[in-house]
Amino acid sequence: MLRLISDAKGLGIAATDGNVGSVEDVYFDDLSWTIRYLVVDTGNWLPGREVLISPMAVRGWGDRLLVNLTRAQVEGSPSIDSQQPVNRRYESEYLRYYGYPNYWDGPHRWGGSPHPGEAVAPASASEETLAAMEGHPNLRSAREVMGYYIEATDGDIGHVEDFLFDDREWAIRYMIVDTGNWWPGKKVLVSPEWVRRVSWADSRVYVDLTTEGVKSAPEYDPSRPLERDYERRLFSHYHRRNYWE
Repeated sequence: MLRLISDAKGLGIAATDGNVGSVEDVYFDDLSWTIRYLVVDTGNWLPGREVLISPMAVRGWGDRLLVNLTRAQVEGSPSIDSQQPVNRRYESEYLRYYGYPNYWDGPHRWGGSPHPGEAVAPASASEETLAAMEGHPNLRSAREVMGYYIEATDGDIGHVEDFLFDDREWAIRYMIVDTGNWWPGKKVLVSPEWVRRVSWADSRVYVDLTTEGVKSAPEYDPSRPLERDYERRLFSHYHRRNYWE
């Protein structure tokens, strides 16, 4: 199922023995465009503290997000500073604490598995690997990227309004682009697979599409469920391979 990242904001997190807070933001990696962590505001339970929860802990969706963790585990997890980048050394410590695998080791999106709930290998990383990667964080705040300008090969097409992600693989499948003043009232979907590069310093995403191609693409209606037939028409319009095949 595809879900809006904006709908996850404020969603309560239920551990096996009680609530631990609510989703404040999500971090995704800018290589595979996969959501790696939920940033959770612990509220009055642990005042002034935010924690990360991996999709590897999620066991169900509803009016709250159910996670296979205890409150004591969350309380004892490594602290984060959401104003600072999360580096590999922190991630290795975090994953080791929970007994999760390093998602970057292996052939699939989640290391040894394409799905986070099936990832079981123990986490480990050599000091050489950690030292080499410490200065190269690749995690991005979805909240920050919302608002980035989208530039086609021949001009601007709008800005990122939201994201649609697959709640099984936790892969971001689409950026929802508001065409704004360029074509008022129209929203379109752009797959991360069509991104040429991102200028994080300039808050701009460059895509391998033309303005005319985007203008004539199937319009996205956020009030209706996204159906596979629409996705087929979208990928056919751009002559791109379907991600589900």
